[in-house]
Amino acid sequence: MPTISAGPTAAPGRPFGRVLSAMVTPFTSDGAIDLDRAQELAEHLIDLGNDGLVVNGTTGESPTTTDKEKTDLVRAVMEAVGSRATVVAGAGTYDTAHSLEQARNAEKAGAHGILVVTPYYSRPTQAGLHAHFTAVANETDLPVMLYDIPPRSVVPIEVDTLRRLAEHPQILAVKDAKGDLLSGSEVIANTDLAYYSGDDALNLPWLSVGATGC
Repeated sequence: MPTISAGPTAAPGRPFGRVLSAMVTPFTSDGAIDLDRAQELAEHLIDLGNDGLVVNGTTGESPTTTDKEKTDLVRAVMEAVGSRATVVAGAGTYDTAHSLEQARNAEKAGAHGILVVTPYYSRPTQAGLHAHFTAVANETDLPVMLYDIPPRSVVPIEVDTLRRLAEHPQILAVKDAKGDLLSGSEVIANTDLAYYSGDDALNLPWLSVGATGC
């Protein structure tokens, strides 16, 4: 099973770290990405105790930035962070082919892992979700964290689908913004997936049922 060699808490069982902050993407007054500010923010978050950073995620406004901007941002954050924390790059879209391209870009830019969101807008079946996530995981040597966020994507990743996906050697974790503690507990109990809370209000409940981090 692949693991990430990054911050001091990246280890089997919590391969992406324990406390990961989803970074905002700073912009200049004319709408360009402010890479200097992004580096300052990354260093500040690590100084506060985060051992992982998520870039190009929902909070980072990934649907509004270009592929080049995403790659430049990953490179800038990696330059600022080095090995002090795990850098996880958002690499998912509603388009499988584009998601594969973003996964390749993130790997080339030096990211430690990738976050792949459930395809939004298209509302795939569970078989479609399995095919999509498997295709992305097959495309990269990086560890993959699945992002289960039905409030934005409509379609949840069901327990049986997660159990099947957990068999893939690159798929190591789930970020849960679904908030279903019962189904999440079943995944935690029956797979080796590291489970991360994707909703701050549920961090304590998730940790109490065995989640890895938040």
